[in-house]
Amino acid sequence: MDYTPWTLLVDIGLIGLLLAVGTLLRAVVRPLQTLMIPASVLAGVLGLLLGPHVLDVLPFSDQLGTYSSVLIVVVFTCLAMTDDFDLRKIGRPIASFAGYGVLMYAVQVAVGMALVLLVLHPLLGTPEAFGALLFAGWAGGFGSAAAMGQVFGAAGQSEIQSLAFTSATAGLLVGVVGGIIQARIGAMRGHAKEFAGLRTIPRELRTGVLPHDQHRPAIGTHTFSGASVESLGFQTGLVAAIAAGAYGISQALALLWPGIAFPVFSLGFLLGLLVRGLFRSARATRFVDPESLRSVSGTATDLLVVCGIASIVPTLVSGYLLELAILFAVGLVVCLVLGLVVAPRSMEGAWFEKQLFTWGWATGAVSTGIALLRIVDPRMKSRTLEDFAIAYIPVLPVEIAAVTFVPALVLAGAAWGAVGIWGAIAVLAAGFLVVLARIRRAGDGGTGAEGSGVRDGV
Repeated sequence: MDYTPWTLLVDIGLIGLLLAVGTLLRAVVRPLQTLMIPASVLAGVLGLLLGPHVLDVLPFSDQLGTYSSVLIVVVFTCLAMTDDFDLRKIGRPIASFAGYGVLMYAVQVAVGMALVLLVLHPLLGTPEAFGALLFAGWAGGFGSAAAMGQVFGAAGQSEIQSLAFTSATAGLLVGVVGGIIQARIGAMRGHAKEFAGLRTIPRELRTGVLPHDQHRPAIGTHTFSGASVESLGFQTGLVAAIAAGAYGISQALALLWPGIAFPVFSLGFLLGLLVRGLFRSARATRFVDPESLRSVSGTATDLLVVCGIASIVPTLVSGYLLELAILFAVGLVVCLVLGLVVAPRSMEGAWFEKQLFTWGWATGAVSTGIALLRIVDPRMKSRTLEDFAIAYIPVLPVEIAAVTFVPALVLAGAAWGAVGIWGAIAVLAAGFLVVLARIRRAGDGGTGAEGSGVRDGV
């Protein structure tokens, strides 16, 4: 069947229906609330079960997986247009948080690639691209999974996209279950002083529905009069124009260098930074509303998750069950070592809250980290989110570079280069944390303000 605009409408309608059902399930089914599974994940699982690869009930087109590749360009474009990259805001406590984030991401890249190159590829013949699945699905989440799938798919390794979304789904579940267990243990050992049990989690966080009798935050602010243009239409149009421009640049570069695949999402990020700079130079930033762009980005991410999970091909995944089990087991050990050994010795101020938040982030999504943080810090006294907003600044280049260049290195036959580069970044981040810890101990007179937490761990 030919793909037409009406086909697109049907796909969007089915995705919207699934998202609505997933939202309803999260709002009324208590086990789903306990696990805090996002509505988009529920919708994606329903789409997978009812889609063409399993029961074949829903008439999706064969472009379902492509939508994820398009939506990730939108997400990275919005990121470039909204995030503040002022490194001058980083102080010592935030620096330790940032160093830990860089270490977490770089270790997942290096360990995942090394595991495949040293063990899985020689013993089981696993493709080298498999090594990118740990950081793409766990530290990177569904967005990075879509980006990685796009690059490897363009190079003829279409199975990597299904495997990447499988990795992201598994990471999300590991993050939620493991985080809840850590919250309980941490509370028993006195690290989470604000923890009062899962039943104290705010209702709106469990159900996902904001109460109508309380203040509901706005999703954006109008920057134009409706007599001229709808403000959300302008913001969306700006993002769409940048994303389309990035795709056009990628096509032009493909003509100049046919043997090289340029990730559209990376080009969208760079073009977004350029447009942001032009707006700033022209003193036109008042036309751009960051909150509206974040809403656009969040919507694109939700749709991306639905499309990504629904487009998983179970027959492709079933051929790698042993490899996936080994990869996930190693990833779990890495995250536990970082969280239980490194975090209490390196992070300053509310180390347990920051570690639990980072656990959720390291296994799939920042939203998971926020949900776990609300369990142990319901009144947000630790200021973890405020610190993360700044601490993420140094992590972002490591993440984007990994998503952009690791696939390129693997496809170029230089997979060991990825191990070396991100292994070196991990070593530098670890050294940075050691230096900060020594400075802190020297400032505390050698006692350490968080000595008991360091000794006990979780």
